[in-house]
Amino acid sequence: MKELSPKQHRILGAIRDFVDKHDYPPSIRQIQEACGISSTSVVDYNLRILEKQGLIRRDREVSRGIELTSPGSRRTRVVEVPVLGAIAAGQPIPVPTEETFTTPAEDIVSLPAEMLGGHENVYAVRVKGNSMIDALINDGDIVVMEAAQTADDGEMVAAWLKRESEATLKKFYREGQRVRLQPANSAMQPIYTEANNVEIQGRVVTVIRSLS
Repeated sequence: MKELSPKQHRILGAIRDFVDKHDYPPSIRQIQEACGISSTSVVDYNLRILEKQGLIRRDREVSRGIELTSPGSRRTRVVEVPVLGAIAAGQPIPVPTEETFTTPAEDIVSLPAEMLGGHENVYAVRVKGNSMIDALINDGDIVVMEAAQTADDGEMVAAWLKRESEATLKKFYREGQRVRLQPANSAMQPIYTEANNVEIQGRVVTVIRSLS
């Protein structure tokens, strides 16, 4: 086996440290940042060398498909989550069906199973707008949802307002015969509407931050 460079040793250590801390593999960009490497292409080049040396396995079809091969290394399962669209005024989120989770999607995100917390029938939508910025959800982020038609008070949901023909991401609260959809942005007011005007389309499981 060819002697590893200091950079390759740093990359292996960064992968091991990240998996130990998070229970899933890092992305190439996270390796770049952890190791202070100039570009993701340099990381990819060195990962190819580590793969040829048999020190890692890679699945290039998924975004975090890196696995250490050393004895005792943790194995992680990656789940492909379909991205159905965006939460934006005038555009309802497509209602997930059984076909959603069995047919390959044109746009997917690949996530470690641990990030989904055991939730099944999950899908993702892209966020447009800043109504939830105080909950650390920004314009351009991807929100992973569990398909659901009901929610408990305080849960963050994707809600379709039937009369207004508008989809929105808010915290959900029942207040008598009406519903309050609460933004996480101090500059915005809550939405109050009749309960029968709201259709829950999913509950938030996790958020993938946009780096752009």
